[in-house]
Amino acid sequence: MGVWVWLASAIVAEVTATSALKASHGFTVLWASIVVVLGYGWSFFGLSQALKLGLGIGTAYAVWAGVGTGLIAIIGWVAFGDKLGMTAIAGILLIVVGVVLVNLSGTAHS
Repeated sequence: MGVWVWLASAIVAEVTATSALKASHGFTVLWASIVVVLGYGWSFFGLSQALKLGLGIGTAYAVWAGVGTGLIAIIGWVAFGDKLGMTAIAGILLIVVGVVLVNLSGTAHS
């Protein structure tokens, strides 16, 4: 797999695990608790593979954390009824802009 495929799989796994964390109700729901452990495990494995293939740690972490944060905010709003005010939406947009700027900086690969 390519570096960006590994990173994308890490992001999907992290978002899935975080969503399941909410559904686990403090690790009292077995299926959701299993998804949390497996999802975070795969997420860190995928992130490590992207780093191993040469993606810079700053870029990898910025994309992983930024995209994950944005997706979780949207999932929280859609699936769990979380409130997203204008300040939160502006913050998410700033995260997206930051991730884009990090990638445009030309330091994506070490």
